Amino acid sequence: MVKNIAGVMVDLEPEDFYLLSGVEQGMRFGKWVNREKLPDYSGLTEEEVDYRLDRCMRRDLVEKRTIQYEGYRLTFEGYDALALRAFAQRDTVEGIGAPLGVGKESDVYEVQSYKPLALKYHREGYTNFREVNRERDYTSENQHVSWLYTARKAAEREHEVLHDLYPSVSVPRPVDQNRHAVVMEKLPGVELARAKLPDEQAVGVLDLVLRELVVAYGLGYIHADMSEYNVSVSEEGITIFDWPQAVDTDHDNAAEFLERDVTNLVDYFQRKYPQSMPDSVDSAAVANAIADGSFETVLEYAET
Repeated sequence: MVKNIAGVMVDLEPEDFYLLSGVEQGMRFGKWVNREKLPDYSGLTEEEVDYRLDRCMRRDLVEKRTIQYEGYRLTFEGYDALALRAFAQRDTVEGIGAPLGVGKESDVYEVQSYKPLALKYHREGYTNFREVNRERDYTSENQHVSWLYTARKAAEREHEVLHDLYPSVSVPRPVDQNRHAVVMEKLPGVELARAKLPDEQAVGVLDLVLRELVVAYGLGYIHADMSEYNVSVSEEGITIFDWPQAVDTDHDNAAEFLERDVTNLVDYFQRKYPQSMPDSVDSAAVANAIADGSFETVLEYAET
């Protein structure tokens, strides 16, 4: 688990960030950065590099390996620190608070700004690098990518998609993005997976989610990872989040991804609300209706 670096930030000095930025620059060319290159990358003297490496290693912001040469690389904590400093310099974030959610591909924290917001650090490639590298379009053609690159591209993709969808689709409003991090509106309500809907509302909520997918499709996007874990339910309605893996509607496998999204949602509602849902739903027909914009309610696609 990656540690929250908020408490470390107050101890860091500008030269520490020069060192971290130098390591980041060197990691563009390899997984480990040769110690001899760090003065050039960071703009620090040899003595200052040694001092800053010691400070950053004690705070778990960089790690060291000695095999053929003395090499260093950022930890995710070090990468977090660089992104958080950028947000602070832009006045996007004034303070960081409690975690809102921790998963295998992201960590989300509440942050203070002009109002409470959410800061999402992407962790793609950190624990399941090979799987992510194989599945995500932004890394699949690149044979020499690092977790830094993978996580940054995921954040850039999510920010791009949110920017294109908001406010037409009920998604979190994007605020800012730097490196592997995205600042956005906090989600209202609770995850669909944790919500207990009245039976008479179950079909209506499913229809709300599917209608949002209609609008997203019309704007050129398919979520491609829909489940009960990336829909938030509140009194105001629903919000769909986690969009870094979204695919364009002209993707070669667009129809397959869309039908899978529908199937995942329908299966979940059938399991949790069997009294309200039809026993069988033609997910392929629902997906086709989403694609052509004719979808109204899942009840029209109940199989008898």
